[in-house]
Amino acid sequence: MAVGCRVGRTWRVSADLVPDDLWERIAPLLPVRPPRRHRYPGRLPADDRAALRGIVYVLRKGVSWRDVPAELVGCSGVTAWRRLRDWTEAGVRPRPHEVLLAELRKEGLLEMDDAAIDGSHVRALKDISGG
Repeated sequence: MAVGCRVGRTWRVSADLVPDDLWERIAPLLPVRPPRRHRYPGRLPADDRAALRGIVYVLRKGVSWRDVPAELVGCSGVTAWRRLRDWTEAGVRPRPHEVLLAELRKEGLLEMDDAAIDGSHVRALKDISGG
């Protein structure tokens, strides 16, 4: 599966990472960026879609954040990680999941007979009752 192809001196990212229909569903769920300062605006922030491509790249390829090819996805892996962190802190992460599950359920494409629950990310508390 080709992720991108080189066109001239730049990489053109394949639609496999963040197809237009997926982006159209997710973009409205992302927080609005605050306006840039007028006097010292700093660097232009990376595009949200590029950050999402970086996140999807890490999930699909199983690579570390530092191994994300910036020229391929449009931003560095660190930038993608920071955006994921910011979106998580803003409460964005559960919303796209809920929206996509609702769409699948509505279309009759959600099969829950073979569902699995992963609790590996939940901290196990030590039993101090002594029992």
